[in-house]
Amino acid sequence: MDVAYICEWDRKPRSSHCPSSPPVCAWSCRNLIAFTSDQRSEDEKDLTHMIHILDTEHPWDVYSINSGHQEVITSLEWDQSGSRLLSADADGRIKCWGMTDHLANSWQCIVSSEVDGDPIVALSWLHNGVKLALHVEKSGVSSFGEKFSRVKFSPSLTLFGGKPMEGWIAVTISGLVTVSLLKPNGQVLTATESLCRLRCRVALADIAFTGGGNIVVATCDGSSTSPVQFYKVCVSVVSEKCKIDTEILPSLFMRCTTDPARKDKFPAVTHLKFLARDMSEQVLLCASNQCSSVAECWSLRKEGLPLNNIFQQLSPGVSDKQPMILKWRILSATNELERVSAVALPKLPISLTNTDIKVANETKFYPGLGLALAFHDGNVHIVHRLSLQTMAVLFGSSMRPSEEPSLKRQRSPTPCVHFKALQMSWTSLALVGLDTQGKLSMLRVSPSMGHALDMTTSLRHLLFLLEYCMVTGYDWWDILLHVQPNMVHNLVEKLHEEYTKQNAALQQVLSTRILAMKASLCKLSPSTITRVCDYHAKLFLISVSCTLKSLLRPHFLNTPDKSPGDRLTEICNKYPDTDIDKVMINLKTEEFVLDMPTLQSLQQLIQWIGDFVLYLLASLPNQGSSFRPGHSFFYVMEPHWVHYVK
Repeated sequence: MDVAYICEWDRKPRSSHCPSSPPVCAWSCRNLIAFTSDQRSEDEKDLTHMIHILDTEHPWDVYSINSGHQEVITSLEWDQSGSRLLSADADGRIKCWGMTDHLANSWQCIVSSEVDGDPIVALSWLHNGVKLALHVEKSGVSSFGEKFSRVKFSPSLTLFGGKPMEGWIAVTISGLVTVSLLKPNGQVLTATESLCRLRCRVALADIAFTGGGNIVVATCDGSSTSPVQFYKVCVSVVSEKCKIDTEILPSLFMRCTTDPARKDKFPAVTHLKFLARDMSEQVLLCASNQCSSVAECWSLRKEGLPLNNIFQQLSPGVSDKQPMILKWRILSATNELERVSAVALPKLPISLTNTDIKVANETKFYPGLGLALAFHDGNVHIVHRLSLQTMAVLFGSSMRPSEEPSLKRQRSPTPCVHFKALQMSWTSLALVGLDTQGKLSMLRVSPSMGHALDMTTSLRHLLFLLEYCMVTGYDWWDILLHVQPNMVHNLVEKLHEEYTKQNAALQQVLSTRILAMKASLCKLSPSTITRVCDYHAKLFLISVSCTLKSLLRPHFLNTPDKSPGDRLTEICNKYPDTDIDKVMINLKTEEFVLDMPTLQSLQQLIQWIGDFVLYLLASLPNQGSSFRPGHSFFYVMEPHWVHYVK
């Protein structure tokens, strides 16, 4: 684990700029990072709470939003598509931000909801029912469907026909749970309910989802002597109104409070996190004092309830069907650590079966198996999500200027700079942190956690994650951080080889994604950089072809299943003659007639495309060195659009 880059913003006067307290950040599947800061007015009376959007590939270009929140922002949450962002504050107000025209530097508040005067301590989008499992043991299998299997998982709420209903759920400091649902017509249904009859202070909370469509909320009042409570929340729509039902689940006490050697040593619970949003059976807890912390991992299991001998004698058949109960059992715990300042959990849905974990340990494939802990001394540890054993360490001194004398650092009376907010990327290969000075640091996390691997195994690990991004549509910038120039050629070839092994329907879906992935990989090596323009040109021509094909309509309504554009493509493949007149003989011209206003509006675009293709054809002789045998391309003009031929 090492530092990729550090973003230190323009130093502004202390009177006008300060890090938000506490800082909050969130990482989307598009590799966009949202984080907060505060801006003080000139008279030092008012604070403006800002939200910043940063593209990890271009960290120097930050887009800032005046959030309009009157109180400090407590939570930021991206949706599954990475195009919408939730922000919640200490006044109970929640805002939903959306991209304008799909631009990452243009945002506007779409809708909002609020619970007056009740600070939000936990926030999450409702689950849409989509869940994949990444199987390490099947990384060598050809089929993507076996490598990344779809897990049966119910949405939190469904509309007519089983379509998931969008919305969010939040937990307040007074023990309220509020749900806002986004209806297709743009209206918002909001409901608020108490988690239990006896409301109490909630200092920490987290939200997870079950496969049956229920929601699990974990809460704690901040004291390690108090129980960690769990609640099941069910959301429904009855008579056009949102309804919330809650039920108390088994609770737990931290092991450190029941251990006589540690009793009263760690008085405060500082972190409460489910290990995954869609895994409500495992939870991570951190208890701390002023100087140190201890972390514990708990799991919810079904256990048999033993019966007294009296009941077994009265009803002998009862012993055959032993009653089962849910009970929290501790999986692992750490020794005394430095005080924990931030926690980051993995988002990669790696399968946790015994076989998958065994193969992952043998091949040193650790993405998704480690979570990050940041400490007050500036260090960051990656620990195993089940055993909590240390897998990698980044020392805080490695992020300080090397020219600063070590003796001066030791004598400095100021507190050590450390991370207050931490987030992992969606493939767990990168880590971002906001420190006490408001700086943003990007850290690389090796797939093997620093273990030396041969080239074949390293390529296999990176290829496995690239395939996952290609299937899910997630951005793969964090994977490129670990690609060396000498790996590029083999990665591109292997990626294409695995792509061609899929069925035709899946290849059609992934055709543009693999081109974009090849282009980004080829940028990393001087020997392949000349091929980048080829991939971008092909992507451009495909997009133009799809757009113009969509303008064509069948001349008769009772036409076959194939559209005019599909039939034209089929004819071009069947008659690979470059003479356009011979191709036109086999076409039914009545299917390719456009309305005159539409044709006139496309005239300049068609002319520009023709000029562009002619330029590509004319430049081919000058780019002979950039094309290899079997990979040369030429383009043929068809009526009203461009068709690509390989």
